[in-house]
Amino acid sequence: MNSGHQHRVFGRRAQEHILILASGDKVRHMTVRPWMAAIVFCFVGVFSIGYLLATSYLVLRDDLIGATMARQARMQHDYEDRIAALRAQVDRITSRQLLDQQVVEDKVDKLMEQQMALTSRHGKLDNLLDRAESSGLTEKDGAPPAPIQSYAPDIKDKRASLGGIEAIEKQLASGPPADATPDNSTLAYVPSAETVGDRADRIFSNVTLSLKGVEQDQRNRVEQLTSDAGNAANAIATVLTRFKIPTPAETAAEKDDDAVGGPYVAPESNDDFNNSLVALDGALTRLEAVRSTAESLPFRNPAVGKEMTSPFGNRRDPFLGRLALHSGIDFRFSPGERIRPTAPGKVIAAGWTGGYGNMVEVDHGNGISTRYGHMSEVLVKVGDTVDRNDVIGLAGSTGRSTGTHLHYEVRQDGHAVDPVYFMNAGLKLATYIK
Repeated sequence: MNSGHQHRVFGRRAQEHILILASGDKVRHMTVRPWMAAIVFCFVGVFSIGYLLATSYLVLRDDLIGATMARQARMQHDYEDRIAALRAQVDRITSRQLLDQQVVEDKVDKLMEQQMALTSRHGKLDNLLDRAESSGLTEKDGAPPAPIQSYAPDIKDKRASLGGIEAIEKQLASGPPADATPDNSTLAYVPSAETVGDRADRIFSNVTLSLKGVEQDQRNRVEQLTSDAGNAANAIATVLTRFKIPTPAETAAEKDDDAVGGPYVAPESNDDFNNSLVALDGALTRLEAVRSTAESLPFRNPAVGKEMTSPFGNRRDPFLGRLALHSGIDFRFSPGERIRPTAPGKVIAAGWTGGYGNMVEVDHGNGISTRYGHMSEVLVKVGDTVDRNDVIGLAGSTGRSTGTHLHYEVRQDGHAVDPVYFMNAGLKLATYIK
């Protein structure tokens, strides 16, 4: 009934469209409804209309494309400018690092030069210090002089890249640079960060000051030794002058213009330190000369700890009982006791000599000689060279003698002088001669 009613109301019903999808043995049916077709038609229509409108808008408004292309070009230029700025910054950093490296190498080269200068002085200082020690120069408190520090490490290569730069780089890497943004933000001035070059300047300044301090200590020590050597030489020269013995300085002054010459050559160095070394060398040379002269003279006691039985001068002769000149000093000795000279020299007499009995005479140069009389036995012969520790004879009582003793006599230019004068001078020179 319903079907007949629908046909009567709406007329004949339209036939539906069916899509058949076959895949192998499977067959599927899909009925196409009118509303589906309407939706598809509407979607296609809207898309077409939108496409036409957009195309028309872009065609009519081509300035948008130009603006977009311009914006892209600006972005590209900005990127290129940024890249160029970064490259320039990298170049500046690289240049700064190379400059800092060059500065460090230059400063290390200067330090190496100072160290090499100290090293070159090391040999001269050692030689001069050895000579000063052998000359008896000591500190004021009597202690031996301390060696001078040279501050010159082993240098295999003066280039900074072979060892020296490594130590400096360690110091440069120790500790962060100064903070450029302190906590107190109210300060009007904010210091800039400390660069590698600034830190290198600071470190090298400290090292340079340290080396200069070492050099100044060396200079002070050299000047002190020069002064001490001069004072000691003057003291010895004063004693020698008292005995009318020419000092080496006077002898050298007499020969300054005697048979000398040669082309003029500029001095090796005009450095103050080298000049001070030359002054010390001259002072030590003079000290060694006057000291050698003093050590060759009879300033020592021939009988230390022995009793003096008869002094120098006029006395009653023990054999004749009348006044006579005693030309020496008598010391009590035990029979056979060893007798040594008071200074090195050459034996010019050895054997029996009148009232001296067995006597030995030693020539010490500068017109001074010593005689040792009344010996029981002579152990040297004429022409022998003797030293202070050599035994020249044995004590006895030969010649004009009343008992075993040593007759000690000092003669200057052939005339007998009081040996006490020489022995007293020897006490004053005890700190300068061995």
